[in-house]
Formats: sequence, C-alpha cells, structure tokens
Amino acid sequence: MDILSRPVEVNKKDYSKYVKAWLIAGLVMIFVQVVVGGITRLTGSGLSITKWEIVTGTLPPLNAAHWEMEFDKYKATPQYQKINEGMSMSEFKFIYFWEYIHRLWARLMGFVFLIPLIIFLRNSWVDRPLLKRLGVVFLLAATVASFGWIMVASGLIERPWVNAYKLTMHLSLAFILYSYLLWTSFKVLQPYPQVFHSSLLRKWAIGITAVLALQIVLGGIMSGMKAGLFYPSWPDMNGEFIPAIVFDSTQWTVENFNYYDRNGFMPALIQILHRMTAYVLTAMVLWFFFKMIKTPISNVLKNGLYVLVSVLVIQVVLGIATLVNCVGMIPVGLGVLHQAGALLLLTAMLFVDYQLFAKAEK
Repeated sequence: MDILSRPVEVNKKDYSKYVKAWLIAGLVMIFVQVVVGGITRLTGSGLSITKWEIVTGTLPPLNAAHWEMEFDKYKATPQYQKINEGMSMSEFKFIYFWEYIHRLWARLMGFVFLIPLIIFLRNSWVDRPLLKRLGVVFLLAATVASFGWIMVASGLIERPWVNAYKLTMHLSLAFILYSYLLWTSFKVLQPYPQVFHSSLLRKWAIGITAVLALQIVLGGIMSGMKAGLFYPSWPDMNGEFIPAIVFDSTQWTVENFNYYDRNGFMPALIQILHRMTAYVLTAMVLWFFFKMIKTPISNVLKNGLYVLVSVLVIQVVLGIATLVNCVGMIPVGLGVLHQAGALLLLTAMLFVDYQLFAKAEK
C-alpha cells in the first residue's frame, strides 16, 4: 500500500478569506500574549495590579492621586514588603505597565474574537462544525483568564511571587488554547490534506508530541521556580552531572515539593528533568526527521519537517544560552525568546501532526 494517497474531499465548502485572516490574527494575538506574559513574569510585574477588575480595570491610573492609590495597594503585598521595599514610583510604573498591557491585550482578544464572529454568523460564513470548535476556543480562553487570576492571587497572600505550579497551569492552558485554535485554523486553511498510511511514523509523531508537551510543562515549572539561578552551567550542573542533593532521600518530602523555594532540591530536580527531556526530545525529532525524509511524502510535509528541525536547533541553543546567563538574575530577553521558541516548536510539530492525522470534516 502506498504511504501517500490523494486527499478525499468530503466537504466542498470553502471558508471566506476574512474568516481565514481572522483565525490567523487570533493565533498571532495569542502568541503575542504569551510573549508579553513571559516579559511580565521575568520582570516581576505580575503582582503589580492587585485587583481583578474586568471592566473598570480597562483604564490605567490617570493622575498622580490614582497612581498613589495603586502603589499603596501594591505596598500591602508580600512582594513589596519582602523584595521591593523602597521601590520608587517610576519603578512601580514600569512593572505596572507590563501587567496592564498583559491584561489589556487579553481584553482586546475578546473583542477581536466576538465582534467578527457575530458578523460572520450574520453572513453565514461560519458553519456548524467550525462554530462548535470556536465555542471550545471561547471556553478555553475563559479558563486561561480565570487561572491567570488564580495564579496572581497565589502571590498576594504569603509568598512574594506567584506559585510555580499555578503559573505552569496558566501557561499550559494558554498553550492548549493556542494549539486548539491552530488545529482549527489548519482545518480551515487546508481542509483536504493527503492521507498518510505509515502507522510506525504516526506513533512516533504521537510520542514526540507527548514528550514536547511534557517538556513545556517542565519548562513552566522551571521558570516559576527560577531554577536556572541555582545551576547556571552546562553541560554540567555546577560541576556535577546530577547534583548530590537529588540522591538524598531525606529531601524527597511533600514539604520540599510544596515549599520549593526553601532549598535547592526542587530546582535541581526540575532542571535535571528539563535537561534530560530536552535530550530525549532532540534525539526523537532527529530520528523521526531522517526516517520521514527517506519516505515518499508530500512537499508540504517535507517543508514542515525542515522547519521542525530548524526550530528545534534554535530552541536548544536558546535554552542553553538562557541557562548559562542566569547568573544572579534570569536574562529577560533570552528567557522570553526561549518561551516564544517553545510555542514555535509546538506550532511546527502540530503542523506535521496535521499532515499525518487530519481528515476532512464530514
């Protein structure tokens, strides 16, 4: 049986160019939001706005008195009292800016989603299958926003920063939202992909996607724990391949997992897992790439594979560069690029997945 066969055109409906452009705009906006979220986290800006005001929070402080009120609210937080005590108003305005932009961009995405959708529905440009998928997108977006506030609230009580696990949940949900919208966009932009028949390569694609998802989660935890600051060296970890603290059985306690900021155990463990998963992922992608290239595949899939490997190499370099520059503080520019690279790598992998698995809507 041939590995490739011609696509089966089940549904002849083609979507409006405006719908296609709208979906792409949505993906770009989510991508920008993830980047801004990374800047917000790495600059310590996430706790600068202490209230979740969906409507009234649209406008920033407009005069000196309003700025003083916002600053006073921030002064009551653990982050100010334990880390930023004595911060100037100009420094506060800087961190306030990034959190405000992060929230404002989320509101803007809501308008960009709803207003065109109403227009498209009135013009019958969105059919039932696409509408169902867009409903899931809306629910996912609402969940991401809700967990965003849960994440922020975790840093307003005792700890002077957001909880690493809640941050990872917020980031992971954002990646899931992006992935679901990306797959929906693929269905609109390429509704009739070629049918691919190699079960072995399909299984490898599933495996790579699963490992990549795990790596993204580990990266979120590592970022939330600022684990790079503890072992800013590569390929060793401060002179050890695996730090001795990980082999100390007394460190494997629930308290250490929960209060990960009290010693170096969890940062060491998470960084080991993040590194090892990166090695496994790189090996899997390279094996998959060379196997696929030797197989009769479409030019679309072949181009996707080249992009996948290229982004992977860039992401590995960015990861190492970010790590070795975590001396005293996490480099914001490199950290943000590394997070953006993870999203681009996921994009490339899902594109390859779509070529292998997708079917036309019935």
